[in-house]
Amino acid sequence: MDEVWIERVRSFNRMVAERIGALNDHFLGRNRPVGEARLLWEIGVDGADIRDLRARLSLDSSYVSRLLRSLERQSLVEVAGQPHDRRVRHAVLTDAGLAERAEYDRRSNDLARRFLEPLTDKQRARVVAAMAEVERLLTASIVTVSVTNPAAADARACVAHYFEELQTRFDSGFDSARSISADDHELMPPAGCFLVARLRESPIACGAVKLHDNAPAELKRMWVAPSVRGLGVGSRLLVELERHARDAGTRVIRLETNRALKEAIALYRANGYREVAPFNAEPYAHHWFEKRLA
Repeated sequence: MDEVWIERVRSFNRMVAERIGALNDHFLGRNRPVGEARLLWEIGVDGADIRDLRARLSLDSSYVSRLLRSLERQSLVEVAGQPHDRRVRHAVLTDAGLAERAEYDRRSNDLARRFLEPLTDKQRARVVAAMAEVERLLTASIVTVSVTNPAAADARACVAHYFEELQTRFDSGFDSARSISADDHELMPPAGCFLVARLRESPIACGAVKLHDNAPAELKRMWVAPSVRGLGVGSRLLVELERHARDAGTRVIRLETNRALKEAIALYRANGYREVAPFNAEPYAHHWFEKRLA
């Protein structure tokens, strides 16, 4: 990693922390630090489950609990178990909490205006576009990819979304029973590997590889949620699946795909896959690809 990049990121972080007032215990001029203010905003007008708040903010349980206890002492938040499951704790804003959140919204808008007011219109457009790009790239940086049991709930959810999209996009619809198999037992070590990508603990993408002794591996179940396409998640999945195949001794990896999946075709070509003659009888395939692993 380039040390100049590291220093540039640190410099940017210092500037943002100073500019938004994160260094002050009285964030936006109110009598509480930025952590409590952010939690008020995230709980929102409809309330939120505490486990969702932890995932959304990437905070550990004990710290979130301390913040909530402080907000409860200030009579801004109430925490109770959900009626359907008392183990699931739910936070809601009191009337005072809703009023405080609205005040933070007003002051946050004023702070944003102070960011932009000294700039020309051209500079404002540039900084807003740059902020959007930075936010998008930072979102990509917090995506995690991990090996997951294909029978697990996150894996099942991804595959269900994948099948739903194929049903919508394929000219003749999609019936998984007609397609070449990728059953759970084929995607678990040592026969294969199933990966799930998560954003703030929510599954957003998946991919799998079937391994064969002395034969090319097969890529299967490659899917990325539309909301995160363009963040490089598909490429990350490909790299990880190729690594698993290479570690298993595979030197060639193959896949087939439908002509309707233009984004997938572009992804494979951009990552070094070349189109080859058909090597199986997949009924939904129009293109077959292969890549030799270094």
